[in-house]
Amino acid sequence: MFVFPNRLYPITDTELSGLRHAEQVEQLAAGGAKLIQIREKNLRPRAFFEEALDAVKAARQAGCKVIINDRVDIALAVGADGVHLGQDDMPPDAARRILGPNAIIGFSTHTLEQAKQAVKLPINYLAVGPIFGTQTKVNPDAEVGLEGLSLIREVVTDIPLVAIGGMTLANSQSVIAAGADAVAVISALYRENSQIPQTTNDFLRVLEAQSTK
Repeated sequence: MFVFPNRLYPITDTELSGLRHAEQVEQLAAGGAKLIQIREKNLRPRAFFEEALDAVKAARQAGCKVIINDRVDIALAVGADGVHLGQDDMPPDAARRILGPNAIIGFSTHTLEQAKQAVKLPINYLAVGPIFGTQTKVNPDAEVGLEGLSLIREVVTDIPLVAIGGMTLANSQSVIAAGADAVAVISALYRENSQIPQTTNDFLRVLEAQSTK
């Protein structure tokens, strides 16, 4: 079974950070991140391919793994470690046929019913959210909340859960306590570009402290 290398699952964002994906990977890895998702909603395919290729090279040099958001074709072309899919993206079973048995495939869910259906799919982890309010999506789904996360954890027992949506240092411990295996963080990591490695390390320290309770 897939296991998150640590409790933090950072997601890149060029608009928030003002940095290329490869630069973000370098700084996140410097802070201790081991699995990073490359998320890009604006670039044309060729430009995203080039950015993703550089990000994978940076990840290899830093000893961490990279997941590509949405784009199975880009993930395959750049030799990424896997792909993260949403409800409207390529079906996970099709992505598995393309990427092979060793690829890491994550899948987003927003309700208990979606989570129940997702456990039947050939995926490695399940994302649940938004747990709290988020500003990184144009039309976010309804908040799942900590109670909703706990209900999904009761049903989904064999697949790791990553919580996403509105994560901060202040609330991340409560998400682990509610049943998440890892926390996906975007905006809270990029408030100060010069502090990305330190902020990443702060999240890891807080999340691991919760794990020992």
